[in-house]
Amino acid sequence: MANATVCLPTFNERENIEAMLRALQPLGVRVLVIDDNSPDGTGEIADRLAEELDFVSVLHREQKEGLGPAYLAGFRHVLVEGAEYVLEMDCDFSHDPADVPRLLAACEAGADLALGSRYVPGGGTANWGLGRRLVSWGGSFYARVLLGVRIRDLTGGFKCYQRRVLEAIDLDAIDSKGYAFQIETTYRTIRRGFRVVEVPIRFADRTEGHSKMSRGIFLEAVAKVPALRLATFRGEL
Repeated sequence: MANATVCLPTFNERENIEAMLRALQPLGVRVLVIDDNSPDGTGEIADRLAEELDFVSVLHREQKEGLGPAYLAGFRHVLVEGAEYVLEMDCDFSHDPADVPRLLAACEAGADLALGSRYVPGGGTANWGLGRRLVSWGGSFYARVLLGVRIRDLTGGFKCYQRRVLEAIDLDAIDSKGYAFQIETTYRTIRRGFRVVEVPIRFADRTEGHSKMSRGIFLEAVAKVPALRLATFRGEL
């Protein structure tokens, strides 16, 4: 099995964390739980499970700073630990753990970044109303057109990176806090000339816990796309 680590950011995921870790257990990957000092005790549950499950470790952060900073902290940690493949996924089962081997296989077959995609043939969403489908698809379309790329699911957050990608895209320059982080990291990967492959997935809405989406996160993503385009024109990307 590939030397792969799943970065699993958590904030108030006590209903999901144990089930997710046990679902990942048979897949032969390591898991780094990145907990942003969850007041509901998620970090303590993760610590207990890490004592039982030798493939699990926990990175505790002092406060909630957003998805982007949590992932960046996780990336730096697992790169030091020697991971060759680094995965991102949600803890709420919106991303199916059974798809992890498919993303890994795409990277082992030559992709530099395998992106779980809702918007390629075979992909889709479950338990979403029309409004949410339109907002999600429209966000990806907006980013794709403004950035001039062909990737159909630029807002997707189920990913597998080859180590060399994270070493090349300048993690210190990434400042996105929310879901704009997914757009920015994928775009930086493309700009560095790496091969991105979209792997069809079914994205299901969470059944336990609460969504972290907010108006501020949405507005950050809207503003970040033209900022990335401007940085490209200036030769900064």
